[in-house]
Amino acid sequence: MLRERCPECGFAGTDVAGPQLAATIHDLVPRWRAALGRIDVRDRPDPAVWSPLEYGAHVRDVHRVFDERLRLMLEEDGPQFPSWDQDATAVEDRYDLQDPGRVADELADAAAALAARFQTVRADQWERTGLRSNGSAFTVTTLGQYFLHDVVHHLHDVGA
Repeated sequence: MLRERCPECGFAGTDVAGPQLAATIHDLVPRWRAALGRIDVRDRPDPAVWSPLEYGAHVRDVHRVFDERLRLMLEEDGPQFPSWDQDATAVEDRYDLQDPGRVADELADAAAALAARFQTVRADQWERTGLRSNGSAFTVTTLGQYFLHDVVHHLHDVGA
């Protein structure tokens, strides 16, 4: 949801301008720490829906993947991002068995790294482009906005 407001979580990419991305990334970490500290952190509301722990581990990895994508966009002209199968990663890395405190710390570290990289973006770099493996094109700004929607939407998913 870049231009339109998400009907589920209420986020719209246009809510956050490029230069605000780093601060917004930092601002979301306490909400994830709270979600990962809940007593029901391992409980799935439905067998087909992830637990707060699984969502937290996913969001940690989303921070890491987008940090790499941003790095590519800042260092290369028009890079194509490697594919990432998030569902396979969840199974292979056993998101459901990870330690919630460790996931919270790793998520905070990944958020700090990504926010720091967004802070390095110069005014003339916000329109640099990159491509997902499916051909979807992003600018540095829209990559950050797309990323934020994922993080905010998953906070909504876990009720945080």
